[in-house]
Amino acid sequence: MSAVPAPVTAWIGLGANLGDARETVLAAARAIAAWDEGAGMRLSPLYRSAPIDAGGPDFFNAVAAIDTRLSPEAVLDKLQALELAFGRERPYRNAPRTLDLDLLLHGQTHLDTPRLTLPHPRLHQRAFVLRPLLDLAPDLIVPGLGAAADHLPAVSDQAIQACNK
Repeated sequence: MSAVPAPVTAWIGLGANLGDARETVLAAARAIAAWDEGAGMRLSPLYRSAPIDAGGPDFFNAVAAIDTRLSPEAVLDKLQALELAFGRERPYRNAPRTLDLDLLLHGQTHLDTPRLTLPHPRLHQRAFVLRPLLDLAPDLIVPGLGAAADHLPAVSDQAIQACNK
């Protein structure tokens, strides 16, 4: 009989900039909260930000934290299935998105495979990730990067606006 893995916190970035992007982010958060593994999901405030390295309308972004026993790859599978359910297409790199879900962190996991890199390789370079992440966990230590808050000054030039849920 194999041991059941202990739950870890998975941190998920949510974003959208096509259609009713604000409602899409909130609907995706509700869908994640409904996962069996999503008991106690916490959602950051919503933020609005301009696309980085891309065109298109502003994004609505948030970060969710869930406690899960799923492997990082299993969480990624569920996130990609949810993106498809919301009509996500990938016509080219950094294309506008109906929904973008990124697994940012999975406990203390370090992973670098062709399919998944953890921690997310650009989480410390994006205000739309750092700000909501720090709303949920102001003292968060990112494996290999140190205190998440220490990276805020480097993204201070990225415009981001808090929105009401």
